[in-house]
Amino acid sequence: MTEVISTVLQEQLHKRYGAAAPAAAGIGNQTLELLLRHCTVRHFVPGDISEAELAVIIAAAQSASTSANFHFTSVVVVDDPALRARLSELAGGQQLIKDAAVFLVWLADWSRNIHLARTNGHTIEATEYLDSALSSVIDVTLSAQNAATAAESLGYGITFVGALRNNIDAVIEALRLPEHTFPVYGLAIGLPDPADPADIKPRYGQKVVVHRNTYSSPAAEDVTDYLNRINTYYREQELPEDWVKNRLAGRISTKESLHGRQGIRNAFNSQGFPLK
Repeated sequence: MTEVISTVLQEQLHKRYGAAAPAAAGIGNQTLELLLRHCTVRHFVPGDISEAELAVIIAAAQSASTSANFHFTSVVVVDDPALRARLSELAGGQQLIKDAAVFLVWLADWSRNIHLARTNGHTIEATEYLDSALSSVIDVTLSAQNAATAAESLGYGITFVGALRNNIDAVIEALRLPEHTFPVYGLAIGLPDPADPADIKPRYGQKVVVHRNTYSSPAAEDVTDYLNRINTYYREQELPEDWVKNRLAGRISTKESLHGRQGIRNAFNSQGFPLK
């Protein structure tokens, strides 16, 4: 069994890294196979997730590491069709928000801890600093990734929806979020459409992202290797294949490429995070 999984892992590693894939010789288990086969699913077929499955997925999320045991994560389960449609509109018309079996909005949540501190006569000055907001966002991300992996282990597909931040004030209003909470992203979970061609997407080679002791700039050939592999992937998916032009530049060239997120500091401030 381990040998079979090791072979599967090697195939997955090749899809991630191409010819430079590390060897999986003798290494293999179902957890690694699950993690390495991850792909974003943007098309779902009708189907439900049971309340029992959802409860276990959220339990997996709550089992993630949490800074100082502060439990900064909250999650809104959006099952009202009208609210789903509204969030889909705010996220640029993403149909997957309406089609997913479950749509979750993950919140960085200081509200409980601030209430406890104030109720017990303590001040909250430290919560006004950037690190406090950052700590809560990190907690949310660890929890949400656990939930995603748990959902995939049950046979579902997932996609994160950062586009909720395009119209962050309207999302806050739609979800009736209190002060000291902030919506970080959505997570769509559902049954993958078998006709969806999505596959394991290439990543930068480890020579680019792994550093020993001190940071080292990547070699040009290693960056070129990634660009060749990711452009081939998009071409095979019948999508625009120039990753630098159509994705990187399209996201960072101008403030307008942020699609409304350039004002996100104001939304943090309005929610009670001064970010000093």
